[in-house]
Amino acid sequence: MTSTQQRPAPRDFRKRLLARELLIGTFCKTPTSHSTEILGSLGYDFVMLDEEHAPWTRQTLEVGFLGARAFNIAGLVRVARPDANSILSALDDGAIGVMVPHVASAEKARNIASWARYKGGTRGSGVGRGGDYGGRPFETHYAASDATTTVIAMIEDREALEHIDEIVAVEGIDGFFLGRGDLGLSLSNATGSVPTVEEAVEIVAKAVLKSGKALCAVTQNMASEDAKRMLDLGVTALMVASDQGLLRSGALTQLEHFRKLSKAGT
Repeated sequence: MTSTQQRPAPRDFRKRLLARELLIGTFCKTPTSHSTEILGSLGYDFVMLDEEHAPWTRQTLEVGFLGARAFNIAGLVRVARPDANSILSALDDGAIGVMVPHVASAEKARNIASWARYKGGTRGSGVGRGGDYGGRPFETHYAASDATTTVIAMIEDREALEHIDEIVAVEGIDGFFLGRGDLGLSLSNATGSVPTVEEAVEIVAKAVLKSGKALCAVTQNMASEDAKRMLDLGVTALMVASDQGLLRSGALTQLEHFRKLSKAGT
C-alpha cells in the first residue's frame, strides 16, 4: 500500500482499535518527520512518537505530527510525563492519541482519561492543529475530538497486577500496552513471591480482553515466534521495533550482504 491508495483516515484509529482490527505500527525515536513520512507512505497504520525514551520536544513533536498528517498515518505519542499539561500539548499539536507509561492504579487511569477528554473530563480548550486552528465551532470540535482521541495505558509495574481488574474497567481508556521490559524489571525487584513475566502478561491480557478493550504490544520482528505469541495472546495493535531499530536491522542485513560479496570477489 502507498500513500496514494485508499486507506482509513487517521482519525478512524480509535474506532479501529476498539473494534480490535489488526493494526501495525512502530515507535519513532528520531525527532524528525522523515520516519513518519516513510512509514505512512508504506502503509503502516500508526506511529508512536516516543517522547519518554527519545529526545522529542514540543517543537519536534509538532513536525512529526505534521509528517503523519501529510502521509495519512495515525500519529500518537508516548508522553514522557503523565500529567495534564503533557497530554494537552500533544493533543493540541495534532496527536490523535496518547500512550501513558506506568499506569499502576485505577486513579491514575481515571486521571489520564479525564485529561484527554473535554466533555466529562478536564481537558483545556485549545484551537491548535488538533482543533483545525479554530476552523470549526467549539462544540463541534469538542464532540469530534472526544470521539476520536485514543488513550492507551501502559501496564508495566507489578503493583498494577494487584489492581488490574479495576484499571481495565476505567471508562475512557481505549487500550492497554503490555510493557514487558519494565514489567520484567519491576518483578525482578520484588522481595516476595511474584509471577513470571509470561504469567503476568497472561494475567493482564485476560483482564483487558474481558473488559472489551484493545491489547497492544511491541515485538522486535514480525517474523518471530514472539510476534505470533502476541497475536495468539490477543494483541491487535502490534508495533515492530522502532525507526532506529528498523534502520539498524536493515543496515546490518546490507552489511552482511556486502561482506559476502567481498569474500566472493577475493
